[in-house]
Amino acid sequence: MNEQKIFDNIKHALGEAPRNQFTTEMHLQMIKYADNLKSITAKEFCEGVGLKPSFGTEFSKMRNLTQRLKAAGLNTNQL
Repeated sequence: MNEQKIFDNIKHALGEAPRNQFTTEMHLQMIKYADNLKSITAKEFCEGVGLKPSFGTEFSKMRNLTQRLKAAGLNTNQL
């Protein structure tokens, strides 16, 4: 799946999330697509999804967390 399709999927998921679940959905989407977005920067992620640059830190955290979750058995393809 190409980056633009991933960005579009994330934008859609965030747009459909209830207002009080936006951050939770954002984190879930970041974990779900972390492997596909290994080669991009946090800045590129925020620009691609249309988030404020300050969310770049969250992207970096979730990408790092994903490796630990996968080591514990999480299958990101099931998210």
